[in-house]
Amino acid sequence: MATKKKAAAADTAPPKANGPVVPPIEPMLAKIAETLPEEPGFLFEPKWDGFRALVFRGNDETHIQSRDLKPLNRYFPELEKALHEMLPKGCVLDGEIVVAGARGLDFDALQQRIHPAPSRIARLSKETPAAFVAFDLLAAGGRPTMDLPQAERRVRLERLLGKPKPPLYLTPVTRDRAQAVEWLEQFEGAGLDGVIAKLDSATYQPGKRAMLKIKHARSADCVVAGFRWYKDRTDAVGSLLLGLYDEAGVLHHVGVTSAFTLAMREELLKELEPLRKDALADHPWREWAGANVGDAQRMPGAQSRWSGGKDLAWEALRPERVVEVKYDHLQGSRFRHAAVFLRWRADKPAADCRYDQLEVTTPFELAKVFGA
Repeated sequence: MATKKKAAAADTAPPKANGPVVPPIEPMLAKIAETLPEEPGFLFEPKWDGFRALVFRGNDETHIQSRDLKPLNRYFPELEKALHEMLPKGCVLDGEIVVAGARGLDFDALQQRIHPAPSRIARLSKETPAAFVAFDLLAAGGRPTMDLPQAERRVRLERLLGKPKPPLYLTPVTRDRAQAVEWLEQFEGAGLDGVIAKLDSATYQPGKRAMLKIKHARSADCVVAGFRWYKDRTDAVGSLLLGLYDEAGVLHHVGVTSAFTLAMREELLKELEPLRKDALADHPWREWAGANVGDAQRMPGAQSRWSGGKDLAWEALRPERVVEVKYDHLQGSRFRHAAVFLRWRADKPAADCRYDQLEVTTPFELAKVFGA
């Protein structure tokens, strides 16, 4: 599972743009907020769960840039072709690349699109074609618009796109906080990730956390079944490996929690040391000990193209301790992002940490999101 929405780097440099606004440009970022702002002056948009991307439509070619400033064209040839044909010359859009499935946005399918083999890229471009959801305008007619207020950029974006057709979409927007609250509650069922709040008077600020993102927050009691070391140290815990039982009593690896101070990392190692003794003897994940290949969705030590060569070796613990963590939502059977440590639950048996405690999201049609 990717911990950040960044696509892997391509092996080519970005093409030379023909207009005054050239790649790369750092996208404007968001900081986490607990609730939707109540003061006036905000525009609210759905938070899409895909790959952040900037699209540069030049005179002769279109360049698609990832959040980490790398070109994405080779991975989404069908999107490059469509955007080049549909967008006017000299515009730069900020948005999100997504893949829609039968149940809404499908981030797993989107991840599979980043692949080194051209033959697989060509096949997946037909089997799971991508779409681009535009939500900001950085240039139009060859002239930058980043110094304009957000509200004005939105007006110009609507004017530039008109009534876009798939695979190009325009994200919904509202000034009504009550409407945004409904989006936060409903749109998760279509695979969306929350709500973004933008000051209507703000300029576009590359690389700055000048927006707010409000995401779903829930808690779950999980079994601590292992850990990874902190960087190259052997006296501190890097992350705790979390597990949940299914109805058949099988313990599944569901994610990690890792945001600890250094002092807590050192203390965790001392606290968990007794659980390391004979941990693999009856451990439900013992077949994966020392693993670095295989099914990354289930295997806590698996390498994948998303691990960036990091050492994912893990140390087993007897699955006896329970921790309460905060998470936003599930991606399949796992937490979409790293969970946040809340507290130990000494009062709860490990066997009670099951999937059935988790909130079930009500399905919502993706088409209704664009009709909002």
